[in-house]
Amino acid sequence: MPIKTKMILLSLMVLTMILLIQCSNNSEPEEKNWQIIWQDEFEGPQGQVPDSTRWTYDTWGNDSGWGNNQLEFNSNRPGNVSLDGAGHLAIVAREESYGGLNYTSARIKTQSLFETTFGRFEARIMLPWGQGLWPAFWMLGNDIDSVSWPQCGEIDIMEYRGQEPSQIEGTLHGPGYSGGQGIGSTYTLTNARFDTEFYTFAIEWNLDSINWYVDDEHFQTLRSSDVTGDWVYDHPFFILLNLAVGGNWVGPPNENTIFPQTMLVDYVRVYQEVE
Repeated sequence: MPIKTKMILLSLMVLTMILLIQCSNNSEPEEKNWQIIWQDEFEGPQGQVPDSTRWTYDTWGNDSGWGNNQLEFNSNRPGNVSLDGAGHLAIVAREESYGGLNYTSARIKTQSLFETTFGRFEARIMLPWGQGLWPAFWMLGNDIDSVSWPQCGEIDIMEYRGQEPSQIEGTLHGPGYSGGQGIGSTYTLTNARFDTEFYTFAIEWNLDSINWYVDDEHFQTLRSSDVTGDWVYDHPFFILLNLAVGGNWVGPPNENTIFPQTMLVDYVRVYQEVE
């Protein structure tokens, strides 16, 4: 074989190896066969409260020891959390005096009603807009009452600053990497905003890794080797939806923040992998 031909073939082999390595390092997770195991489609008449067999409430104000300096009182009133009659759940933040605070909103959770380990967790949501608004779709370890936070683990599937309507965060909080040291990354829309239409936010959670998605676009993988402390994502977690007002991460509302503001949830679904 001529030397020139050999050199060309060798170069092609080297290039192929480089491409294979790059694909291996940056490839998206393999598609899996998912079967739905839990869901809420929020069907029902306008003003109906969330299904009590699926959801319960965190009702508190004045931050309740969470340390975020949130400004809202989280209530279980239909004016703060109820169905809109069009197949959505509306979590509504209002500027009003209640419980000694100047704002109200709601935080609902599946604690003690639905808790599971691993799978795909997704919600289709249209987010609010405005300085000082802090909606989230997230999860906490079901051992929080016995081991406390952050040892229980926290998975933020979607967190959002109302003043930054084109980006969301996906973050893990655990022992050694909590609060401002949480580990995660940002997903940014191009020429679009999360407050003008619905987007689907999801994770796929495995024994030693978690993958984040927006509208099925994979934007982050965190593995047990990526965290700076213990990997505590090997036990059941429950789901939370809430719309906070104020807090260390977003700051307080300003004169341009219009109330009421609504986090509109089309559905929440949970899947497990089947062979």
